[in-house]
Parts: sequence; C-alpha cells; structure tokens
Amino acid sequence: MTPSRGQAGQHTRVGTYYLGVDGGNSKTIALIAEPDGGIIGVGRAGCSDIYGAPSVDSALEEIERAVTTAAELSGVALPRVSHGAFSLAGADWPEDFELLRDELTARGLARSVRVLNDAFGALRAGSADGTGVAVVVGTGAALGARAGNGRSWHTSWWQEPQGSRQLAEMALRAICRSELGIDPPTTMTGHALRVFDRASVESMLHLLTRRERAGRPRPTPLTAVLLAEAETGDAVAREIVYRHGSALGDFALAAARRVGLSGEPFSLVLSGGVFKAQGRLLQRSLCERVLAHEPHVVPVTPCYEPAVGALLLAFDAAGTAVDSHIESRLLATLPSPTVFATDP
Repeated sequence: MTPSRGQAGQHTRVGTYYLGVDGGNSKTIALIAEPDGGIIGVGRAGCSDIYGAPSVDSALEEIERAVTTAAELSGVALPRVSHGAFSLAGADWPEDFELLRDELTARGLARSVRVLNDAFGALRAGSADGTGVAVVVGTGAALGARAGNGRSWHTSWWQEPQGSRQLAEMALRAICRSELGIDPPTTMTGHALRVFDRASVESMLHLLTRRERAGRPRPTPLTAVLLAEAETGDAVAREIVYRHGSALGDFALAAARRVGLSGEPFSLVLSGGVFKAQGRLLQRSLCERVLAHEPHVVPVTPCYEPAVGALLLAFDAAGTAVDSHIESRLLATLPSPTVFATDP
C-alpha cells in the first residue's frame, strides 16, 4: 500500500476512518481503514498485554506505537479516527477494561474507544455476525463466546495454559522422559536436537534451563516439532496433541454454555499461529470433542487475521454494515502475511 504522508510528506487525509488493534504477548497490530473498507495504514509493535508486559505503561506504549505508526503511514491524523476497536490480551477483569478505555481515550487514539478481550477480534474475523465461539491458540490461549442476544464471555483467568508455551514444555518433558527410558522412544528427539543444534538431550536440556538467562533460547520451537511428528504418526507426540486438543474442546464447550449457545448451531472459529503449523491433529481432536456434544457446530478457519476482526468490530461499533463492497476492499488491501507473523 502507498502511504499518503509517509511518502509524500505533504498532506494529511481528511474524512472519517476506522481503527482495529489486535494486541498480544508476541506482537500488536494496528490497522486503519477508510469507510469503504480499504486498509491504508498498518503498524506493528511488541507486547501490549498489561499482565505480560514489563509494566502497564509499557503495554500502553506498545499499543500507541502501533497505532501512531499506522497513522503516520496512512497520513491520517488520529482525531479523524472515529471508532477504534482494541482486541487485547490482558483485557480480563472489569478494572482492566476501565483502565484500558480511559488510557487509550486519554492518548487520543480514537474518538470512540471500544476495548474487548483478544478472543473477540478472532471471533469477528471468522464469524460474519460476530457470534459463536473462538478458540485462539498462539503463544498462549484465549477463548471467547458471543450469542445473538449480545451475551458474551471470555475465559481470561479461567483459561488453563494451553498455548504454544505449554505444548513446547510438554514436548520437552516427553523427550526427556524418553531419553531416561521412562516413556517410549519418540521421533521428536532427533528433530529437537537439530533445531537447537545440540548433540545430546542433556546438552539441549542444559541450554534451555541453565541459570544464566542471557542468550538462553525459549523452547517454543518444539511446538512445531511436536505437531509435525504427531502428524507423521509418532505415538508419544500424537498422545500429547490429542489430549491437548480435547482439553481445548472442553473449554470451547464451557464457553458455549456460558452464553447459552448449547444445543444451537454456532460457528467454532479456530484462530492463532499454532493452528497454522504443520499438522491438523490438534484441530481434529478439538473439533471431535466439541462435535460429540454439539453436533450442529460449524468449524471455521477464518480468512482474516484477528487484527482485521478488530477492524470489523470498529465498523460494527460505528453502525456501518459490512457489505460485499467493504469485504472486497478489505481483501484487496490486506497487508502482507509477514506483517501478522510472530517472527516476520
């Protein structure tokens, strides 16, 4: 896309614009769109989870950095942004919503600020009417549900750690137990050693757990190893992934019950980087669990990223119907997929 001011430096766009922000622990993405749905500004920053960032101020600064970057590239002065929807990890308890609304409004990021838990940007990205259940599995996990009557619920601190971090930790534990002869051999071992360039499991374990934190890598690359080996048939990996998917399914069912969706057809939106990894056992086991209790559920892989879902929530907040023209403009102006990647 061509930025109006960033390139020419001569003028600021006039009119009314919409802002969508998806904020998490790995990254924060801001999108600014024209009323016809055309995306004209993109900004990216770091962790904006008020629980996961070094401080609340740090989290807020990352949100502001993403938004101001998008505004500068688009040539849109922030007072021209009529509605902003902020779908944020860390928007959990009532006081969190109040703090975030007040702070984001005070910083002038939009004239009208709407704050939601990060599960709802993902839900809107995969559900045309914004209803159903969203299961988001990235660095962490988040689930959100909304019924047609507007009743909504998100797992927040009810949620058990079911994201990439936990999957990687379970893979590492399984590799170590296999090495000690406690559990059966697993093909994950050889792949994991190559990922971390180590000759032995003990050397890899030392690398990942040593007291000196400087230069110590995170075990999260093991998630991709786990999912890939589960798909190829490794029994140890398959057992971990299948149990994990079933557990996520239990939370999806609980979310549906909380908002009164049980017994009704609804969209089950599967979003997040882990679902994009090689292998589909995690999705299959999750859907099997849900469909065993709710046979009319429709699993959905969204064509939009959660940040686009947040943008659509801004259109909804403004009372602007998202018709086929707006949809086509969104699709035509989507940023490169690398913008949304955890490691671009």
